[in-house]
Amino acid sequence: MNTALGFRLLAIGYRLSAIGTLLAASQAGAQQITLKEAVERAQKQSFAAASATATRDAARARDNAFSARRLPQLSLTGTAPRFEKTITPVIQPDGSTNFTPVQATTADAGLTLAQQLPFSGGTFSITSQLQRYEVTGGTNNTLRWTSSPVIFSVQQPLLRPNTMKWDGREADIRLDASERQYLEAREGVALQATEAFFELYLATRTLENAITNAATNDTLYNLNKGRLEIGKIGENDLLQSELALLRSRATLDNARLEYQRRLAAFRLAVDLPPGAPVEIVIPDGVPVINADTAVAVTQALRNRAQISELELQTVQAQRQLSVARLQGGPGATINASVGFNQTAPDMSLAYRDLLQAQRFSMFVSVPVFNWGARSGDIQEAKANQKRVEATVRQSREQLIQDAHFAALQLAQARRNLDVSAKADTVAAKRFEVAYNRYVIGRIGIDNLYIAQNEKDQAVTQYLQALRNYWMAYYRLRQTTLYDFEAGVAIR
Repeated sequence: MNTALGFRLLAIGYRLSAIGTLLAASQAGAQQITLKEAVERAQKQSFAAASATATRDAARARDNAFSARRLPQLSLTGTAPRFEKTITPVIQPDGSTNFTPVQATTADAGLTLAQQLPFSGGTFSITSQLQRYEVTGGTNNTLRWTSSPVIFSVQQPLLRPNTMKWDGREADIRLDASERQYLEAREGVALQATEAFFELYLATRTLENAITNAATNDTLYNLNKGRLEIGKIGENDLLQSELALLRSRATLDNARLEYQRRLAAFRLAVDLPPGAPVEIVIPDGVPVINADTAVAVTQALRNRAQISELELQTVQAQRQLSVARLQGGPGATINASVGFNQTAPDMSLAYRDLLQAQRFSMFVSVPVFNWGARSGDIQEAKANQKRVEATVRQSREQLIQDAHFAALQLAQARRNLDVSAKADTVAAKRFEVAYNRYVIGRIGIDNLYIAQNEKDQAVTQYLQALRNYWMAYYRLRQTTLYDFEAGVAIR
């Protein structure tokens, strides 16, 4: 009996050794990727990272264009030419009217340097113009050149919203929000890569466990067939062993499919070539982080893009109220210009003996009766401002809660990981003991399968706990935009 038992144990050891050889062969030449490498690769070259970078670059370009429009703008305008041919009535010396065909040709060009005034909302400009006007076909042909070498102009609205000021405030907030959104998106990419990394690792370990269970159950089934022949067990135990073997083979097939699916998802998450062999390398340990909830809340309120978005909503609500109060009320627009001009039949003469040119106008608009439209607009803007204030307070409190519990979740995930690691070790040892005792006939098959199921559950729970810890780690980084391990804000 001892000799037979020795041969059976030798067969089991050989079978498990063969399984290990097959797994090693399947990963031969595979690219080894650690979690840190997977995250860095995903943040640099994944599709999600490219999308986040493009979104940030678009926001920067939009802000650069807005800033450029606030600088002095030089523009060239002109008409070259404008031609008119009409019949014009001409009164003769005798009092009769003669209808004479007349041709008029006009050409003009102007160069304008304009600067918007952010502090007042007006526009200051410097213009230089030249016009040529020629009339032919009448009794007196006419050619005139009119020059305006320099004209200084100001256009200033009064009692009206300063659009430039509000646009500038909103543009600054939008740029700040876009930069923070980019950082959050990068941490989101890290979170996705971490999830794909551990999903693949879980699938790999599950496949290894399924291969081991299938081999073990196959050995047990062959062992039990021999025991049935010599009357050591009943037929019911053999059938139970056969059922466990069939279930383990089905589980193995499912594990193989899940492994392939998770491998493809991981390649997509970190932008690996299709078909590239990959070997996951788990970190030796987990960082010991004391994520203080007060620090988490402070950093979240300081770094999150949502804070800028809430500030933008507040500014927009204030702008709407300002527009409602000023746009429908009394207002005016001042247009003033001063410079020099001259007219002459020759272009060179048009720049001599310049005369002073001045212009001033003020357009006034005073609504007399608008049936309460302005009051309605103001009430709407005030109600909208109250709505925004309530939304901002709620969002801010939600952000505080998210940061607070993200820090607590990381601490809880670390405790769960320690417990699961210990449980996995105990369950594996218990199954080993149960397996050896069953082989020598000291326990029944029910106890063996109970130990096997508990071992499988402990493995899964440990892998899930390891995954949850790293997910909580990167989720806390994304929630606060703060690196608790290095003690610095993420930039």
